[in-house]
Amino acid sequence: MPQLGILHWIYVFVVLVVLVVMVMRRDTVLPCLLGLFLFGWVAKGGLVGAISTVFNALIASGGQFWSIIVVISLVVAMSKALSDVGSDYLIMQPAAKLMVNADVAFWVLGVGMLVVSWFVWPTPAVALIGAIILPVAIRAGLPSIGAAISMNIFGHGLALSTDYIIQGAPGLTAASAGFPSDVGALGVIRPSIPLFITMALVTTTLAYLTTKKSIREEHEKHEEERQRFAEEEAKKESQTFTLSAYLTAILVPIAFGLDVVALLVFDLKGGDATALVGGTAALVMTVGAMSQFGVDSLEKITDYIRDGFMFGIKIFAPVIVIGGFFFLGSEEIAPQILGVEKFPGLLTDLGNALASVVPLSKIPIAFIQLTIGAITGLDGSGFSGLPLVGSLSQTFSTAAGVDKGTLAALGQFSSVWIGGGTVVPWGLIPVAAICGVEPMELARKNFWPVIIGLIVTTIVAIVIM
Repeated sequence: MPQLGILHWIYVFVVLVVLVVMVMRRDTVLPCLLGLFLFGWVAKGGLVGAISTVFNALIASGGQFWSIIVVISLVVAMSKALSDVGSDYLIMQPAAKLMVNADVAFWVLGVGMLVVSWFVWPTPAVALIGAIILPVAIRAGLPSIGAAISMNIFGHGLALSTDYIIQGAPGLTAASAGFPSDVGALGVIRPSIPLFITMALVTTTLAYLTTKKSIREEHEKHEEERQRFAEEEAKKESQTFTLSAYLTAILVPIAFGLDVVALLVFDLKGGDATALVGGTAALVMTVGAMSQFGVDSLEKITDYIRDGFMFGIKIFAPVIVIGGFFFLGSEEIAPQILGVEKFPGLLTDLGNALASVVPLSKIPIAFIQLTIGAITGLDGSGFSGLPLVGSLSQTFSTAAGVDKGTLAALGQFSSVWIGGGTVVPWGLIPVAAICGVEPMELARKNFWPVIIGLIVTTIVAIVIM
């Protein structure tokens, strides 16, 4: 059994405090900052060392996440450009024409949300899909609550929890789990595929059945809603578009389709894959703005970049602080934070100590990871808990000899599904607002499909890890 020193116990204490604060549904940035200060004071033996540890931790954490922040910011900037040009409406129209009834509308709306969310993240996708496809879906007979369920489950659930294209979530989890940079997000993405398939089958089927029940029980209310949206959609169809809107609408699927081909042909992974997606988003934004606005694109592109980075920093600012503390447990990153050449891996030591005291097996570890992921998602962001579940997967995999990637993916799924905007009411406000439904009602409708899906997915994870 490894010897645990005072720094190990400080680390454990702060982790427990963070969990308690999350259960209380409060933000965890302050405990992490205080934890960094306390850890630095003890590790470096003074006030100056404590203060420098706080700063160095944020720099080291920001360095780990910067590429993720940039690509998300560029994608959001691109989506704003597409909206101004009018290409977003044109891109979505083929999907809208497929919606002939409520049943088809549920699946087309959901799959459309899934695909768009993979490329631009769910929050921009909600505005895009909500403005273009939502009215068509409701006109086809899908109630607004059914549309909200579909968009929520497919977007903030399936798309955000996997994040296969932008790789923000798996990149963050993989960095915290200690995967080397040449593996990066793929360390979590590959083992997550069976979990994604399981979660998709269970949650979407149950969500569809929930929607069918709602249609039967509130038929008259939904019919009035359908008529209202049909009138509004008729007005939109008279809108005219410029040549640049059509050209940009053609460019977007071609550009990102070529990205997918390039990822496969050239075996791009990690930072190279992220760079390709981010660069493509910047290129599409530039071409769209220049073709639509000409000389005025000088100012327009500045606005798009500013808005995109404001979104990216707003999302990741707390995650950088939280990650800064949890990276103290990493044997690779802790030396950068503390300014030393070598530092013991606290997480590895804790995992070995835990294994020597408590006989851990796959089943309890999987359900512990599921529970902690759910707790960390209670803040409503879904991402603030990823440094913790990533770190725990490294600890538990050492303690019990289970697959680190599968365990990390399970924790990521639990955190994002609960907190990313499918169960926690304060996390699903954007979808509820654009669909015109109450957040609490949407959370209630989502609850059992998501919870049952997570339990079944955990069982699958136990089998394969």
